[in-house]
Amino acid sequence: MNVLFATAELTPVARVGGLAEAAAGLVRALRDAGTNVEVVLPDYDGQPLVDQTEVAVEVPWWVGPVRVRRGRHAGVGDLTLVSVQGNERPHPYVDDDGWAWPDNDHRFMAFSAVVAALAVQRGPDVVHLNDWHTAAATGMLPVAVPTVLTIHTLGYQGTMGRSWLEHLGPDAHRFAWHDATNPLAGAVELADRVVAVSPHYAQEIVTEAGGMGLHHRLAGLGDRLVGIRNGIDTAIWDPTVDPHIAASFGVDDRRGRAACRGALAAECGWPDDNVPIVATVSRLVEQKGIDLLLDVVRFLPHVPARLAVLGSGDPDLAAGLRDAATIHPGQVFFVDGYDEPLAHRIFAGSDLFVMPSRFEPCGLAQMQAMAYGSIPVVTDVGGLHDTVTDADTDRGGGTGFVSADVDAAGLVDALHRAARALRHSARRRAIQGRGMAEDWSWTGPADRHLALYRDLVG
Repeated sequence: MNVLFATAELTPVARVGGLAEAAAGLVRALRDAGTNVEVVLPDYDGQPLVDQTEVAVEVPWWVGPVRVRRGRHAGVGDLTLVSVQGNERPHPYVDDDGWAWPDNDHRFMAFSAVVAALAVQRGPDVVHLNDWHTAAATGMLPVAVPTVLTIHTLGYQGTMGRSWLEHLGPDAHRFAWHDATNPLAGAVELADRVVAVSPHYAQEIVTEAGGMGLHHRLAGLGDRLVGIRNGIDTAIWDPTVDPHIAASFGVDDRRGRAACRGALAAECGWPDDNVPIVATVSRLVEQKGIDLLLDVVRFLPHVPARLAVLGSGDPDLAAGLRDAATIHPGQVFFVDGYDEPLAHRIFAGSDLFVMPSRFEPCGLAQMQAMAYGSIPVVTDVGGLHDTVTDADTDRGGGTGFVSADVDAAGLVDALHRAARALRHSARRRAIQGRGMAEDWSWTGPADRHLALYRDLVG
């Protein structure tokens, strides 16, 4: 099986959010299963390749200058890098002030055109596209090749000027969207299979509430729309061998976790006492419910609990968290940015991991947290619904605590219930152990993708 896999992000080369980790995890698992996967990624900042070769491609005139390099990357393996005008910037999407690059439309439409050209040149069995950044390739492919589109989030659809329809071939009308061009909308109709990154998210996006304007098109797909839960990279996120944490531990021997908790408490400037450490590692955006966390801060002494947050994003949310940490240093700890070793220490040392998302296509952090024994407190949306079972509703099988309502009151209630459970050591160990024992790896999801590919190829 030969798969051409195109994505705008891929850990460790380019990472902004979960797309990078999901893409890297799936590619690695597919390759481990014997699939030949050619990964195509924008060449943002001139990544070094071993045994590099230059690849000539025929692209439309409007794409402009193109350079394609193929070789081996130290962190990825075989990799094809595409340079088009503007891709040399280190951040894929925004400038230092968080404003979207004004030429993102050209950059990713040109990238999609190169992906389509490479598909013609390479003749893969399947072309696998990810999110709007590559979606337009479905309208540029001049040959019939099975295509899979993964929707990691509908929150970003890449809507751009109507003039781009001129470059999208005979099916350009599929991309027309309220006097604009919507790459994701067109690809939803043209792709042979559309994958949502969790089963529950696949159910949500066909509704008006969850479809973000695309629900009619998505509902019309029938069996062409499937939900496959993401996994996590268990070679990286494994507390039994993690070099970033104070002591190793696992589901069968958790003694090292006490040292990890003490180390995290010390790093936050807190005593290592019985007050639960609640943590989150997240992009600071409204989708993730970070504003709800800020509303919860005043209730922390009454739970009781302390809150540790690692993340970056919206400047106003970051400012709110900095203020909370300044005003309540004994209750709130905040690091603005992304520090992967610190993320490992937070998962290993926190008692509870909170994700109050307004929508969550899959989510990776709740699975990473459970692998490290941090009990999740989540909202009942998307992939959180698929991965976390409320321990009060299912006393024998619960893995966390779920707020049915996406608001501060529901979150406080779930935190109270979780804190009560922590005070009973046997119940705490049972809930914790069930989450740690789950297989969160990419093995099962990769098998489902392979079955989907085989179904398309016949």
